[in-house]
Amino acid sequence: MKNFAVEVRGIRDVDNLLKDATIILQPKSVVLKDLIEEIIQHVSSTVEGSEAFFQEAYENLFADSNAQIFANTLQGFIKMESQVADYDPSWLCAFCNLAKIKRRYIVIVRMKQPTNFGETCQEVRFFTLVLCPSKSKETKTALETARTFATIFSDSNLRNSLLTVNSEDLFKNGLSMWATKLSEISNQPSSAGTHGAEESVVEDDSKRSKVCCGGIGSGIKQDLLRRLPHYISDYTDGIADGRSIQKTISTSVFLYFACLLPTIAFATLNSHTTNGRMDVKKGIFAQTVGQMIFAVIGGQHLSILLTTAPLSLFVKIIFALSEFFNIVDDFEAFYCCVGLWCSFFLFLSAIFNMSKIMKYCTRSTEEIFALFISIAFVVYAVKDVTHDFQENYNSAACKNSQNLSFILKDNTSLNLNQSTYQTEAAVCHRDTSLLYILLMLGTFWFGFTLYNFKNTPFLQRSKRELLSDYSLPLAVVLFSFIGSFIFHDIPVQGFEYDGSKPLLKLAPIQNLDWKMILIAGVLGFNLAVLIFMDQNIGSAIVNNPSNKLTKGPSYNWDIVVISIINVFSSLFTLPWLHVALPHAPLHVKCLADIEERVEHGQIKQIVVKVRETRLTTIISHILMGLSLLLLPYPLTYILPSVFDGLYLYMGITALGGNQLFERILLVFTEQTSYPPNHYIRRVPQRKIHQFTLIQVLQLILLCVLGFFPFPFVKVIFPLVLLFLLFSRHKLLPKLIEKKYLDVLD
Repeated sequence: MKNFAVEVRGIRDVDNLLKDATIILQPKSVVLKDLIEEIIQHVSSTVEGSEAFFQEAYENLFADSNAQIFANTLQGFIKMESQVADYDPSWLCAFCNLAKIKRRYIVIVRMKQPTNFGETCQEVRFFTLVLCPSKSKETKTALETARTFATIFSDSNLRNSLLTVNSEDLFKNGLSMWATKLSEISNQPSSAGTHGAEESVVEDDSKRSKVCCGGIGSGIKQDLLRRLPHYISDYTDGIADGRSIQKTISTSVFLYFACLLPTIAFATLNSHTTNGRMDVKKGIFAQTVGQMIFAVIGGQHLSILLTTAPLSLFVKIIFALSEFFNIVDDFEAFYCCVGLWCSFFLFLSAIFNMSKIMKYCTRSTEEIFALFISIAFVVYAVKDVTHDFQENYNSAACKNSQNLSFILKDNTSLNLNQSTYQTEAAVCHRDTSLLYILLMLGTFWFGFTLYNFKNTPFLQRSKRELLSDYSLPLAVVLFSFIGSFIFHDIPVQGFEYDGSKPLLKLAPIQNLDWKMILIAGVLGFNLAVLIFMDQNIGSAIVNNPSNKLTKGPSYNWDIVVISIINVFSSLFTLPWLHVALPHAPLHVKCLADIEERVEHGQIKQIVVKVRETRLTTIISHILMGLSLLLLPYPLTYILPSVFDGLYLYMGITALGGNQLFERILLVFTEQTSYPPNHYIRRVPQRKIHQFTLIQVLQLILLCVLGFFPFPFVKVIFPLVLLFLLFSRHKLLPKLIEKKYLDVLD
């Protein structure tokens, strides 16, 4: 039955369709075939090509040529005294979709006396016929419209009252008033029904509230009390059975490549930013030590720590300020001081249970930030390709060689010879740029194809899942081999590495004066806000109810562990870490058993269970530590173009399940193809697009600040994340009703 309180089309259909509905209170015939003919004649008078319409209606309404059995009907059930359900024979609703009509038609017939319409409907007093266009939105199909009127007629009190009505207007008013009454009844908390997604979110928010309430340090205490009883199972869950062992191994290999490549990429970026003060070796070491600490003593161990794009931007800001204040030689000390201030503020936030504000972080904020991270990955890949084409394909040497070619062809210069042309042309490497884009797109295509291979009918299911689990490492290895060996004659540049610099050197923080320490405190506060928001948003996405995790969150204790890790990183000028997107949710997916289920005609992937084990991060980062022995070779065989293919892979695969991205696609989707999911059913289309537009504007604001060319502007980026929470709870409710926000968000 349709819930008129939450399924927005219900009450709207009653109000809109009843105006033009045909009400027959005195039918001429009681024979089913003759009655249908009478009804169709009523409708066909308003339809072009009535004869063709008449024939199509008959063919679609009945399952047999004798017009005795309806093809599609809705009917009620009555629970008898023996607790056995039986058909309610007093009313019937038939429906079908027709190609020759452009709007919906409703015909309601009140029989003069109980009439036999077939085996399960021998005493029909009320008969409803619903005809709808074939091309309709999923919420406006004949079935959905029939559900609306079948829900109304399922009430015996309404049917009894309609038996004595003598006019069509009173009949329509009775139906409309009853629909309004149903809407009010459904809105009452006692009979509101169960709606899994909303209740899960409410439960999750209430859990967060309980975790974050109480006195100083109570949040940390609650986190530890919740997680410690599961500590042993955090290890054994990964080796509980053969399938778990296979998942643990494949996920460990996936994490190794998924963490190693961004670590090298951002370490290379930091090295360029700081003139070699934070190189690849430091990046790999910091990633290994930091994630190992978190894997052993962290609360939500499924979270993956990485240095990320916003953190690399902060490194750039700190180095730019050190140049501005002429303390480049003391960059390490300035960097250390900023990091120590940041860890201090993070520790205070954990002690005073500041994670309680994350109960205000709804799905809207999480999805905006997750989509921003996906966009950032794609933007970085595009920037690298553009830079490579400028350096090689459109370089001055290529332009000069092209000019020389024209000159030689026209024989207009006597001072140039063939050797001069060859010397100039030798430094033009357009083939390098073409190989770059080939390797980038190839890595992405191959990895993405294998990632979705489990959805194909090829091979056996176990082999499909195996290829899907190892999609990323296989793509990286294959295209690194292609770029480094098959096309070895094409000059390509790997990442820079200098093994002569010391790995661990204590930062001389004593060299800073009190003014620079205060400036570092301001930067440290902004950095703490950034890490706090990123950490908690990432953790919230990992702990999303749809992932079906059973051991509970650990918001405050994880902040404490992050602050400890970043103290160590700050003292030795190592990159800072926090929970990374999309790596953390991808880690959860890799450890999950996922099934495809059909809901309202749509295939959806549902998480059945997740193996909540610490072994994957420990094993993968043991391999990460051993990778220090692989510097410079063979790691330098992994080319920057493969890194960019990885960025595309991470950005695109993270879009799955992001409702903001799905709703953006709805803007360009034909309405008849809209999926009949919960918000399509319960929220007017105009409100859906209005909510999406507001989210897109917030996303654009994040992108403008995140990709702004001047690094100083990016300092306020963390504050914008806090603004998203404020706008969601203070501004959005003034534009969109709360009942719709509760469904959408």
